[in-house]
Amino acid sequence: MQDDISGAIKGPKDAQDLIELATAEDSVGDLLRRGLDWLTRVVRFDLATVFLLKEGRLVSVAARGPLANAKVRQHSLKLSEFPSLRQALETRRAKAFTEDDHAHGDGDPFDGVLDLPPGHSCMVVPLCAGERCYGVLSLDRAECETYPQPVVDLVEVYGQMLATALQSAEQRVTFERLHRQDHEHAKLLEAQLGGDSEGILETSRSPVMRDLSRRARQVAETDTPVLITGETGTGKERLARAIHRWSARADQPFVTLNCAAIPEGLLESELFGHVKGAFTGATKDRAGRFQMAHGGTLLLDEVGELPFDLQAKLLRALQEKTFEPVGSDKTVRADVRILAATHVDLQQAIAQKRFREDLYYRLSVFPLRLPPLRERREDLPQLCDFLLEEQSRRTGRRGMRVTPEGLARLETYGWPGNLRELANALERATILTRGNALGPEAFDMPTRGASVAAPSAEPVASVAPASSEPKLAPVLTLAAVQREHILRVLTLTRGRVYGEGGAAALLGLKPSTLQSRMKKLGIARLEQFVVDEA
Repeated sequence: MQDDISGAIKGPKDAQDLIELATAEDSVGDLLRRGLDWLTRVVRFDLATVFLLKEGRLVSVAARGPLANAKVRQHSLKLSEFPSLRQALETRRAKAFTEDDHAHGDGDPFDGVLDLPPGHSCMVVPLCAGERCYGVLSLDRAECETYPQPVVDLVEVYGQMLATALQSAEQRVTFERLHRQDHEHAKLLEAQLGGDSEGILETSRSPVMRDLSRRARQVAETDTPVLITGETGTGKERLARAIHRWSARADQPFVTLNCAAIPEGLLESELFGHVKGAFTGATKDRAGRFQMAHGGTLLLDEVGELPFDLQAKLLRALQEKTFEPVGSDKTVRADVRILAATHVDLQQAIAQKRFREDLYYRLSVFPLRLPPLRERREDLPQLCDFLLEEQSRRTGRRGMRVTPEGLARLETYGWPGNLRELANALERATILTRGNALGPEAFDMPTRGASVAAPSAEPVASVAPASSEPKLAPVLTLAAVQREHILRVLTLTRGRVYGEGGAAALLGLKPSTLQSRMKKLGIARLEQFVVDEA
């Protein structure tokens, strides 16, 4: 009789199919339909029904067999009215019902739905995995025979596998939902971090900026490397974020690496990752920025500061899209779109053997130069509006605006720190002003004649005596120009190096970098600037 009822698992192929079913990446509905189809290999039935637990009821969600019909697929049961089903769930054991069970038990679950004879073959299998029971699987035949115990045991194992598959499908749905939430959260944080880069670019009144925005949009549609150049604080990272958002990779990661902010000995690990034990302190495998940016965009900020020895490895990663993590001989492939930014004159760096010429040509396929703020003063009104709106999310000071008189004051300054310096000035003025209007008194920068003028800033006109002969200004060394510039900024900040509005922020440098440069240029003490100013 057992051979007549059961088509038991015949070999490794059937067992492998069972495992594949439990790990299939189908939806719950597809999974249950496949599961019932596969069940025909294990046991004979006229009706196989999957009931899932929903708020104290067993609800039919899938049915197979000659007796399956619309009524069966819409059938539901109150679990409290069927102690035998509740017992199967509590004990997690499958049970074959006998004729006596039907006569003296809690009745047939399909009474009123199917006309099955008393004593017909019936089996209930709990679907439980881990700490949760999802429901039951019921098998019915019109013949009045009892399923043999070996068959019951076999289908019980099948029920465990099907429940495991249900658990995996449920976890996948949960993970996908969390992934979507994390993705949306990450995009929100990125938008807050990067600001309204597109708006600043596309609403510019400057012809140079409008042309730059047009060309940036064109290159964004490709995977071509872009080299963004410009003075410190001009908004190179903002432009890079805009290119990423305009590209087909907008939904993928945007990862940045400031090559000047990482110690030289750690840069390779930051770029390419490392394996456990690669060096002292490497206690576990760690992905690098290339792996983090897989499928998305990687911005190499201040690429001109990249150590010369590491440039060859970066060039190979760009050319072959492969690299080896530190301490590993395994090649890793990453699909990354590269953007690079720098305020350094790379042509001069190449002449000085500080930057590889082949890497330069690899990065500068499509160069974009951001003009300094002094070359786009017509953008000051909307730049102030954008920056104040961004700062309001952090400071809570909404509705702040710069008055026409305040804008006139801002236009008299040279802005050597560009957008970064403007943002600092606006935030400082916002903090010091009680109302919402930022007038000229809210800004403490010097006028253009006393400003820390950048090399190409407009000089203040002066009238020489009629009898004087034209004289050529002495040519200063680069170190002397740097020293004079730093001294002026320190005087402006009253000797303050750190923090917002400090000299390091205005110059677009790390405080430690500025202090090192001051020491090299012989600017030894900060206190003298406060004394001299007093």
